[in-house]
Amino acid sequence: MAIAHRRIGTGPVRVIVLHDWFGTSANWGSVLDHFDPEGFSYAFLDYRGYGERRDVTGRHTLPEIADDVLELADQLGWDTFSLLGHSMGGKAAQQVLVRAPQRIEKLVGINPVPAAPYAMDDATHALFFGAAESPENRRAILDLVTGNRASRRWIAAMVAHSLEVSRPEAFADYLASWQSLDLSAAVKGNTVPVLVLVGEYDLALTADVMRATWQVWYPNCRVQTISGAGHYPPHETPVAFVTEVEAFLRD
Repeated sequence: MAIAHRRIGTGPVRVIVLHDWFGTSANWGSVLDHFDPEGFSYAFLDYRGYGERRDVTGRHTLPEIADDVLELADQLGWDTFSLLGHSMGGKAAQQVLVRAPQRIEKLVGINPVPAAPYAMDDATHALFFGAAESPENRRAILDLVTGNRASRRWIAAMVAHSLEVSRPEAFADYLASWQSLDLSAAVKGNTVPVLVLVGEYDLALTADVMRATWQVWYPNCRVQTISGAGHYPPHETPVAFVTEVEAFLRD
């Protein structure tokens, strides 16, 4: 069965894009208007249980996302390609890299979850694992990761979108997968070119966290702070974000 996806561009630089825990292929803000359609070909994937694939059944795990990414690449006729992953999608991109390292040209992580298990204290665990059924928990998480500075209207819209386009069981299952999965030994020393973009106001996945994880495991990794953004640079600073991404991928 063909995998539904969103396409932008027909250019020579091929990129598969993986969304965050709250998002979908459609929920990237105005940055979708700024990608270069002549220089790049972007394929945005929805995970099973999300967006256009909300009714597609599955296990809702990162290894399953990797299976779907590789199937989509085959469907597109892309022997090699780059990966762009946001937050949970950044860890999913690393699962793809582990599965098929010879096919990955470059990797871009946007406030990406590191390869190791994501440690949570009791309060954080309750907040995150309660979010599948609680809009208030989702709102609190979004407020935290954007530095307690995003507008209430934007946060409300993000919460509403996540509730509308993802199945609660898929939302819960993906959290259990990305929080516990340990890929650190498998990625350590991989020389794929990596760019990690991190918003300066993200209070969870900070630049220091990225330097202590991504930059330790990947010898060819650069960590770049995006000024004026928290966890959602594509929404908060779209032009600066796409400029950094495409300059890296084009080189």
